[in-house]
Amino acid sequence: MKKLVVLTGAGMSAESGFSTFRDSDGLWERYPVEQVATPEGWVANPNLVTDFYNGLRCQLVTAKPNLGHLALAEMEKDFDVTVITQNVDDLHERAGSSKVIHLHGELMKVCSSRDPNDPRYISTLPEDRLEVPHGTLAPDGSLLRPWIVWFGEAVPNLEMAAEEVEKADVFVIIGSSLNVYPAAGLIRFAPASACCFLIDPKEVKVHANRPVEVIREVASKGVLTLKEKLKTAGERD
Repeated sequence: MKKLVVLTGAGMSAESGFSTFRDSDGLWERYPVEQVATPEGWVANPNLVTDFYNGLRCQLVTAKPNLGHLALAEMEKDFDVTVITQNVDDLHERAGSSKVIHLHGELMKVCSSRDPNDPRYISTLPEDRLEVPHGTLAPDGSLLRPWIVWFGEAVPNLEMAAEEVEKADVFVIIGSSLNVYPAAGLIRFAPASACCFLIDPKEVKVHANRPVEVIREVASKGVLTLKEKLKTAGERD
């Protein structure tokens, strides 16, 4: 079974009604990055940051996986699929994808603010308790914070993601601006023999010295087009 590795960005979730960060009407237009997505912002005003992510969680539970998420999950019937996502939502999992690597954390999880990546203190919030009260402490006595990789913080799952890309027969980028590093550099780990695709309705510059087939469609339509292309290619092999 061929290995399909998919890197997804905000455009993957946009059709699900979940606010993206970088678009013209995105969250960064309403909330300065420095206030809600940096360690410094957390130290300056943890209550503001807590309220911001509480609100996002309440929005996320009303969003549903779109056809793009569902189609990727269905491709596990024909491929060994690994999804690497820059998104903090859980829509891939809810669609049925079984192998998902989150590069920038997970919105539904909280952790210690002293050591965010200590697995002993990372927990998933239940749907009936999505809002963390101000001043809530983690088991280690530090303030409980969102398990989100903020600007200026290391990306703990990057090495795992790169190892998956190195094994890809097919590498696909969906809905990513490719402006955020180190995630944008993952294509460089794809083997020379791998087929590469980019699915996005907008023009995206790919900084890689290799051919990339562009499917200029939104995620839901683009994944279906990808499935047909891979099916046709498989029939030719």
